[in-house]
Amino acid sequence: MIIQDEFDNQALAQAEFEEYVDHLADAVAPEIEIDSVPDDLGELYRVWNGSQLLGTFYQNLESKWIAQPCNSDKRHRCDTSDSALLLIIAVNGLLVADVA
Repeated sequence: MIIQDEFDNQALAQAEFEEYVDHLADAVAPEIEIDSVPDDLGELYRVWNGSQLLGTFYQNLESKWIAQPCNSDKRHRCDTSDSALLLIIAVNGLLVADVA
């Protein structure tokens, strides 16, 4: 029967959608770690996701924070260390928003 088939298809699509949404809700924020090593002009901060280096940032002589994500030649100028950190995380596709 056409009506029953249409209802079954719609119910199946709804169930698959709900399963997909549940899967997205299970996403866990990455465990970002920051360490530092001494440099000639101060500290060089390194941003890690497990054993993967995501990038580095440091404060230059003009008090700007310079962020350099891995696999990029660009050096982004930021006003704060938090901005530099967030930029590195976002460029690596690991920025997670809490929508609750």
